Amino acid sequence: MIAVEGVTKRYGSIVAVDGLSFQVDRGEVVGFLGPNGAGKSTTMKMLTGTLQPDEGQVLFEGASIAADLTAAKRRVGYLPEANPLYDEMLVAEYLEYVADLRELNGQAARSAVADAVDETDISSVFYRPVGECSKGFRQRIGLAAAILHRPEILILDEPTEGLDPNQRVEIRRLVGDLGRERTVLLSTHVMQEVEATCSRLLILRRGRLAAEGNVQDLLANRSGAGRYVVEAQGEGVADALSGLSGVTSHTTEPMDGRVRVSLQTAGDEELRPVIFRMAREKDWTLWELHREKATLEQLFRELTSEEAESADADRPSRREGGGDAPAGEEVAR
Repeated sequence: MIAVEGVTKRYGSIVAVDGLSFQVDRGEVVGFLGPNGAGKSTTMKMLTGTLQPDEGQVLFEGASIAADLTAAKRRVGYLPEANPLYDEMLVAEYLEYVADLRELNGQAARSAVADAVDETDISSVFYRPVGECSKGFRQRIGLAAAILHRPEILILDEPTEGLDPNQRVEIRRLVGDLGRERTVLLSTHVMQEVEATCSRLLILRRGRLAAEGNVQDLLANRSGAGRYVVEAQGEGVADALSGLSGVTSHTTEPMDGRVRVSLQTAGDEELRPVIFRMAREKDWTLWELHREKATLEQLFRELTSEEAESADADRPSRREGGGDAPAGEEVAR
């Protein structure tokens, strides 16, 4: 449905997006992740046709959107991070205005507004001024405007930013429902939303694709690092555990006559049998032993950390003039 081929976007000497390529299939809900300044918002604006790439192209179903931007924009619904609403309008007036902008009129406009209101569940505020609506309802109104013209592609930039936990859950459910009939690209920093709604991930770092795939595969393919938690009572627990092969660091917490040790490891060796045998040989009382599962947050931090960025910087780059100013990259999101 969407193909991004070698896309680059510069702001002066700052390269916001750097030779980026990826694909999104029809009907997928794809998480679009990356730290601030990674180029996510700039990429989304190029997908909507708001910005034009300096190099490369964006294609919908194999056809470049540059050939007919107006037609391409009709296929896309977009909710930007700064949700643009007119506070003085009634919700009904605002959606009618959006319908007019989308060249819908008469029965087609009324039907489109009614469907969008039903899908986003905003009927209770339909005749209320937008400025009197809560943050959660304002996001729903923005989503209603984005889907009003029944787009095939829905692009959402931080749709739950600033919402409380209950509102986040509702918007998360709504996005999942909307994704059943549309191709959705979702940018967010909330990993629970990604795991709950997205079938696949695209992770950006410095305008480049750092990783892609479904959550389970990406976590399974991590570098082999693991974290073990051991709670035991006996002599020399922390010293013995920290000396195990593959342990890179550890923390210790006293626990009423016993000790709780967290081990960070590198490599693929499974240490639980080793720890169990050690506890039996040293006559420890073992209260707890488990290996923590890798999390999406850990994966994100690994792929976008300063160490990862340093490794990335060692590769050939398309950047101009260094292009490494954090403030400029933040503006270029």
